[in-house]
Amino acid sequence: MGITRSSRHKRAATGAQRAYYRKKRRFELGRPAAMTKLGPKRIHNVRTRGGSIKRRALRLETGNFAWASEHVMRKTRIVAVVYNASNNELVRTNTLVKSAIVQVDSHPFRQWYEAHYGLPVTQKTVKVVAPTEPESSTQKKKPAKKPAADASKAEDGEKKEKKPNEKRLKTLERRQKTAAIDGLLETQFASGRLYAIISSRPGQSGRADGYILEGQELQFYLRKIKLGKKHQHPA
Repeated sequence: MGITRSSRHKRAATGAQRAYYRKKRRFELGRPAAMTKLGPKRIHNVRTRGGSIKRRALRLETGNFAWASEHVMRKTRIVAVVYNASNNELVRTNTLVKSAIVQVDSHPFRQWYEAHYGLPVTQKTVKVVAPTEPESSTQKKKPAKKPAADASKAEDGEKKEKKPNEKRLKTLERRQKTAAIDGLLETQFASGRLYAIISSRPGQSGRADGYILEGQELQFYLRKIKLGKKHQHPA
C-alpha cells in the first residue's frame, strides 16, 4: 500500500470507527522522508501537485546561518549533528532535519567580527611550548648574513606602507564601545565551532539554514546535550 495523508483510518472523537466509503486518492498521497545526511551536496527535484517543484536534499554540507545579535549572516560548513529532541538515532547518523542542533565552522563569523570591530573575537588562547634542545659545546651558531638586496627591498616596503585612514580608525573606535560577546560564545570561538539550530526544512527546500544559538536558548541546549551524554555513558 502507498503512503497516504488521509485520516479515514482514524477513529472519531467518540471512539467510533469510521466507515470506508472510497479508495485512496492521488491528492492524498505522501512520500518517504528525505532523511538528509551530512555530505557532499546532492539535491533531487520532485514534481508536486499543480506543477510545483520541491527540492529534496539527500546530502548537504553547508548552510546560511545568522548571528542574530550582530545582525549578520554567513555561509559556513556544518560539522556535525549534536542533538535532536525527537530521536537520538538522527544524531548518530548525522541526519539534518528542522530544529536539529548542529555544530558549524566559526571562521566566517570570526573573520567578520575582527574586520568589523578591529578586535580579536576571543582572548582565550592555548599556549603550546615547544621543547628546547640544549646546545652542545662543539656546535657554534653562525651569524646569519642578510643580503644587501633583501635589506633594500624591506626598506622600500616600509616606505610604501600606507598610513591608517583616520575615518576608518574613528569608525572602529565607535564600534568598539558597543563590542561585547557572550562568554559561552567566546569559548566556542576558541574551539572553532559554534552551536546552531536548523530552521529550514532540508527535505522540502533543499537548504540547511538556521541561526547561531545564544543566551538562554544556548544554555538550555547545552544542558540537554550534557544530559544526553550522561545517559549514553553512565558512570
